[in-house]
Amino acid sequence: MKSLAQLGRYFFAIPFGVFGIQYFLYGHYAGGLPPVPPWAPGGAVGAYLIGAFLVIAAISVLANWNARLFAALLGLVYLLCVLLLHSEHFSDIIYNGRERTRALEPLSLSGAAFVLAGRSPSTAASASWNSLIDKLATLGRYLFSLPLLIYGLQHFLYASFIATLIPAWMPARLFLAYFTGVAFIAAGLSLTSGIAARLACVFLGLMFFLWTVLLHAPRVVTHLNNGDEWSSAFVAFAMAGASFLLLPSFSERT
Repeated sequence: MKSLAQLGRYFFAIPFGVFGIQYFLYGHYAGGLPPVPPWAPGGAVGAYLIGAFLVIAAISVLANWNARLFAALLGLVYLLCVLLLHSEHFSDIIYNGRERTRALEPLSLSGAAFVLAGRSPSTAASASWNSLIDKLATLGRYLFSLPLLIYGLQHFLYASFIATLIPAWMPARLFLAYFTGVAFIAAGLSLTSGIAARLACVFLGLMFFLWTVLLHAPRVVTHLNNGDEWSSAFVAFAMAGASFLLLPSFSERT
């Protein structure tokens, strides 16, 4: 389990570097590219700044250099983008499944970043700072887990559409859409309650990883110039890493 959690650290960090590079390539904010929504102020300068920050944060986490600080900053930036920017279109979050997902994904990633900050080595900073990080790590567990319940409900609300995203060679695609919804809800309940949580982390991480390989990777290969496909693939990859990262948050008896 320890090695799986360590693998999750790499799975989680790499996508942020990719997101950062995408911001540099685009030179603007783009829908589906977390965490900044397209209507945010800042233009090209803002896109380059957030891109530079994401690349630096990814390198920091991968190299385990000031990882506690940069993971905390990463979680804070993603959380603030949800609370201050995505919330400007709150009605869309309520009624539009795509916009809801685009707001909840950075929320989930912010929670995982806080968990990672709590797991990273303590620095020589003040005791109050380290105590704050530990509290954020506890909050992060819920920021990551609660959106899983909504992802699950969406798989029931939009099952027919989700089934069209599943590769044609897979049988019973509508059933798989519903099954994934059940898996999301079960994982969300497990992680928030702590019941069978370690098992939920493993299976949730495996599910996201299989999505990355079986669903998203082929779409990226066949749509190399489609930035949304790249973003979706690496969000799934980051969520796989996040799931594994949560493993040490629960005792072996859970």
